Amino acid sequence: MFGIGPTELIVILVVALLVLGPKRLPEIARALGRGLAEFRRATADVTSELENARVLLEEEARSASRKQEPKKDPKPGEKTYSRSAPAAAAPTPAEEAGDESSDETKS
Repeated sequence: MFGIGPTELIVILVVALLVLGPKRLPEIARALGRGLAEFRRATADVTSELENARVLLEEEARSASRKQEPKKDPKPGEKTYSRSAPAAAAPTPAEEAGDESSDETKS
């Protein structure tokens, strides 16, 4: 505990008892204990806030890196699956010209 051995701790307590007296020593020890407990609670709160902020920053960094990753082209013969609806195909030149032969390809 702070590099203080048992003999040094006893000497400190004896000096505190002589200086403060037997009536005030328990009061001061109680106040010191409450202060240390409050300090521990405050540091625990700060630590948890810092941990939450770190987790949020890591999630944001991960989502940003996913957005920046180039999409890989599939290998020939490899099937790809999309979660979104397929985009509408652009009209072919025959459809634009109003060619009736392109009706066979429509479903």
